[in-house]
Amino acid sequence: MKKYLILSMVLAVLLILPAYGFCDEWQEVVENIGNGSINWTKGIIQAKGVGASLKAARLDAMRNLLEVTQGVRIDSNTMVKNFAITNDVIMAKVSGMVKGTQVVKQEYLSDGTVEVTMQMSLYGGFAQLVLPQEIKQVESIKPVPSQTITPEAPFLSVEPAKPSPAVPSKTAEKPTSEIYTGLVVNTKGLNARPAMSPKIIDENGQEVYGSAFVSREYAVQQGMSGYAKDMTAAQSNPRVTNNPLTVKGLRTEGPGKADIVISNADAFRLRSASEHLSFMKKCRVIIVVD
Repeated sequence: MKKYLILSMVLAVLLILPAYGFCDEWQEVVENIGNGSINWTKGIIQAKGVGASLKAARLDAMRNLLEVTQGVRIDSNTMVKNFAITNDVIMAKVSGMVKGTQVVKQEYLSDGTVEVTMQMSLYGGFAQLVLPQEIKQVESIKPVPSQTITPEAPFLSVEPAKPSPAVPSKTAEKPTSEIYTGLVVNTKGLNARPAMSPKIIDENGQEVYGSAFVSREYAVQQGMSGYAKDMTAAQSNPRVTNNPLTVKGLRTEGPGKADIVISNADAFRLRSASEHLSFMKKCRVIIVVD
């Protein structure tokens, strides 16, 4: 009887594990374009190609991958394909990157044709190429000294003042701000879309987070923002570490719906956070979308 019980438990675990794997994939933010997709959660672009030979399949996959890459949203107003009009050099370099990608999956189909999947990262060289030039390398942010040094007064011979009764110090009443380790923006229900360079703005149109706040080093390595579908998963993601500030998006801005408006109150909370410049510089931001 005990053997049957153990066997039943093992079988149940084996059945549950694939479901968890499926759930993880289901929570990833994937944008399908043509014969490929952009996985904004993992930061990868994929495309499939089919041909009578491996070479033909690779050529087909590269064409499809270039099409998907051109559909990558840079910001709320611009896609990579817009560079085809404004910057031939960048588009030539993007094409070169696509040609240099590797096959990550290869399968021979029943009809004798070959299907291959090619994959390219949104980060690294591609991000370096398409991210706005105004994103600069930011030096380490130094903490502001707690005390300021005032110029010394001229020496005067003055009789020491008599000690006055103890009075509570006003400096001890300074408001303290909570130390947040990242930012999670909830845009559920707003149909917000991912982008390489999103912006978060307050109700007055003032930028709270964007290209001016990040270091290019971090933006190239991991993107300006992570994307997720689940709030709990986002809030526990290592990207925003253990105590992120969570705010609610009010609406989107721009034709690409990649810029998020938050309330003035939430914007104030973010600006008042003692470590906000540090974690924003390191792109410790996750946007939760539908």
